[in-house]
Amino acid sequence: MHWTTDRSAPSVGHVVITKTRSPLRSSVGLKAVMAVSGIFLVLYLVAHMVGNLKVFTGATSFDHYAHWLRDIGKPLLPGVWFLWILRAGLLVAVLAHIWAATTLALRARAARPVRYAHRKKVQGSYAARTMRWGGVIILLFVIYHLLDLTTGHLNPVGDPSKPYANVVADFAPERWYVTLFYTLAVVTLGFHLRHGIFSGLRSLGQQTPKGERRNRAIALVVAVGICGGFLMVPFAVLTGLVS
Repeated sequence: MHWTTDRSAPSVGHVVITKTRSPLRSSVGLKAVMAVSGIFLVLYLVAHMVGNLKVFTGATSFDHYAHWLRDIGKPLLPGVWFLWILRAGLLVAVLAHIWAATTLALRARAARPVRYAHRKKVQGSYAARTMRWGGVIILLFVIYHLLDLTTGHLNPVGDPSKPYANVVADFAPERWYVTLFYTLAVVTLGFHLRHGIFSGLRSLGQQTPKGERRNRAIALVVAVGICGGFLMVPFAVLTGLVS
């Protein structure tokens, strides 16, 4: 708690007692939470994408890689503990990212409670206008993806000992709707990444015209690279390149 002499707040004389907001809940703190959680999630996406691309090395190599992931940390960590620790970390990062983003959005709306009657609509990028719906699509896809290729409940093969066969069966031509949904989710993720990376770089202070052009280029390259890497696998299966 601290003392202030703000006359606009309820007071006794000129002395007001107010609560000090936690640094983590300040706008700067929330942006820091978004940045840290976002960086962690992007690094995971890159690692996951690179792992997926091992499907092009053949069934034996890909299956060996998938089984190796389950053995990381042995004998220090038993069983698949490393994967569960990673999943817990991802869940915390996702929840922290959503909490920070939602809190900042609500504060921004509360700061502008009255709409201007004759104000033209502010032009914004497609990604900026659809970040919330994009988040919903990505969340639904993650749930489906876990039930499909992690637990195997929605996969035609669903055998954890045959990850390569699971992937091939998942994106088979007759299951084109799965590839379509996967593509929609990945493209949505790309827009989300492009906007998020640009905003993150911009908040670091690179707001000159040259700096913003560079930031847009970096954000676009990263987003396209990650999207392209993820989409290569389903389309390779769909076209028969991987079978």
